[in-house]
Amino acid sequence: MNNIDNAKRPDSAATKSAPGDRLTGALESETAALINATRSGSALPVLLTIHSEQDIDSPQQDNMELLTEGVMSLKPDGLTLTYQESALTGMEGTTTTFEMYGPKVILRRAGTVSSQMIFEEGRQHTSLYETPMGELSIDIQTGYLRNSVTERGGLLEIRYSVSVEHTNTGKNRFRMRVRRKRDAVT
Repeated sequence: MNNIDNAKRPDSAATKSAPGDRLTGALESETAALINATRSGSALPVLLTIHSEQDIDSPQQDNMELLTEGVMSLKPDGLTLTYQESALTGMEGTTTTFEMYGPKVILRRAGTVSSQMIFEEGRQHTSLYETPMGELSIDIQTGYLRNSVTERGGLLEIRYSVSVEHTNTGKNRFRMRVRRKRDAVT
């Protein structure tokens, strides 16, 4: 089943992600709110162990593992995880937010790289991916999604394929282990 998200079409104001626009402004506001919420105790500090594999049509895989701090915020219908990208990921200056609603996960990035990716097992979503070099249309086909993340922590696993400008660029595996910061101290 193919699902094109209207909010990501080029004629939509939500598509543009340059500083000062609605998407970037909303994410910057959410990040500031999460930082303030963490200080006030309503957001939870977490440690994230992120492992990603990218299988591009070549004999070599691109693997990365990252340990970083973030914040978790509980919502009535799910939760969000937010963290800052680093030079290690090549996206320094970018805020990444995962919105988790059971079987649906939305990844939003704002900063040097701006994008929105929607993951739902067995579904395809199309959106724009903005880089300093320009915009690209990307199709995300989610083959596998398991989300056991709660306020106590858990695991998010996603396997998906990516097509850039409707050309298949490979398969990806993403795994993120979430631990409450106080629980991770040994």
